[in-house]
Amino acid sequence: TRPRLARLAVHGLLSPRRQGGAQQLMIINKSGGLVYNQDLSPQAAQLDSNDWLRIGSTFHSLHEIARSIPPGRSSGIVALETSSFALRCLETITGIKFVLTAERGTQVLEPVLRMVYELYSDYVLKNPFHDLEMPIRCRLFTEHVTELFESFHTTGTNANARHQFFTRLR
Repeated sequence: TRPRLARLAVHGLLSPRRQGGAQQLMIINKSGGLVYNQDLSPQAAQLDSNDWLRIGSTFHSLHEIARSIPPGRSSGIVALETSSFALRCLETITGIKFVLTAERGTQVLEPVLRMVYELYSDYVLKNPFHDLEMPIRCRLFTEHVTELFESFHTTGTNANARHQFFTRLR
């Protein structure tokens, strides 16, 4: 049976009001190819597949340039905030980039990206039919990502709280 996911707010306080929300999720492979994208909100920009591919490869290129500019070791683009949106990037040790855009001022993007990475590890990497450099076509991964962000959008969180939204119950 498929594990059920239950919402938990651990070691923190739930805010009485929602503090923004996630807009789009992209997963970019180590060579710069967009392997997954998902609109997470009805307010997300409606882009066609070519636009998504351009954005993914452009972000990968800018991330690599940012990594190479400073002397020594740099982590590239980790966070970016503009007047209209926030962007957060989590790069894994294998070079996969998880990129999340959200409304400006949205907090706790890093923990949510780590939860997406955990779902990726559980449902994509353990899928014997998935090739790492190919687009992600895993129904369970998409369902759980959708559940995660539905929870994120309905709870909202305090900026200083540590959160764990989901735990597996069997």
